[in-house]
Amino acid sequence: MSNRLPHVVHSTSSGIGLAFCERLLSEDDDLHLCLACRNLEKAEAARISLLSSHPTAEITLLQIDVANLQSVFQASQELKQRFDRLDYLYVNAGIMPNPRLNLKALFFGLFSRKVFHMFSTADGLLTQDDRVTADGLQEVFETNVFGHFVLIRELEPLLCRPDIPSQIIWTSSSNAKKTNFSLEDFQHAKGHEPYSSSKYATDLLSLALNRNFNQQGLYSSVICPGTVLTNLTYGILPPFIWTLLTPITFLLRFFVNSLTITPYNGAEALLWIFQQKPEFLNPLTKYHSATTGLGNNYVNPQKMDLDEETAEKFYQNLLDLEKHFGAIRAKSLDSRSQK
Repeated sequence: MSNRLPHVVHSTSSGIGLAFCERLLSEDDDLHLCLACRNLEKAEAARISLLSSHPTAEITLLQIDVANLQSVFQASQELKQRFDRLDYLYVNAGIMPNPRLNLKALFFGLFSRKVFHMFSTADGLLTQDDRVTADGLQEVFETNVFGHFVLIRELEPLLCRPDIPSQIIWTSSSNAKKTNFSLEDFQHAKGHEPYSSSKYATDLLSLALNRNFNQQGLYSSVICPGTVLTNLTYGILPPFIWTLLTPITFLLRFFVNSLTITPYNGAEALLWIFQQKPEFLNPLTKYHSATTGLGNNYVNPQKMDLDEETAEKFYQNLLDLEKHFGAIRAKSLDSRSQK
């Protein structure tokens, strides 16, 4: 096993994940970086790209699809075979399927006092259609929340080491709205804003993890990358539209610093958290990447609208849901042992 600090970064084949890996290695290439991706071909291309600028770095790959619990169980077993500890787990994967822009809300928002708030949070602008996965779960919930939760649960032996603090860093969003989340429908099967609900659920889960695991040396934080042009945002509007809007977005940046635009800028909060001692970070704070009108990056800490009792109830709900998939876990472990 490598003596380098193990970092597992999920969803790194493009966008913010890849930009963060580049910035992380520029900060410290004396670490073991594990790129956890669904598509190994794209992950290998990312690995080659990173090695071209950091030839001495140790970069390995891991295949995982968080929308498939059997894949999650198999990936966690592989990580436990490779490493005896994990120092950082960056939970970056997320989806916003079939986003639709509410043009009426956009039009009226442009002529209201909430115009800057609208551009910084996309509040009320986006709705999505969700679907049910092969595991019988809502796809956005399983991909953005539950798959990661199960992975963390499986990796507790590697993450919980009181003598060496470890960190989980979630990519959340300013679109995480309390009004779109309900404990009675935490998968958001009945609503039309599953992305917002899942990101608020992420914030709740991070708080609950801190309450339950800080004494065991495990700390959790959430970041928001701001508005970044990635495959996710290109699903809202085509790339050529974003190109046409570029002059406007750069002008708006003088008033709305959350318009980070590039993946490099969006990774600012991720890199900042890497530089901090986890025990000094506030579990009720979300750390936002921000870019000034002149293009300077900084981190903007903002208190989250979270209730600790709700966070704990949600955590217990996830534990109860996890029990229903014991058969899949047993099957995955059995298939691994036979190889």
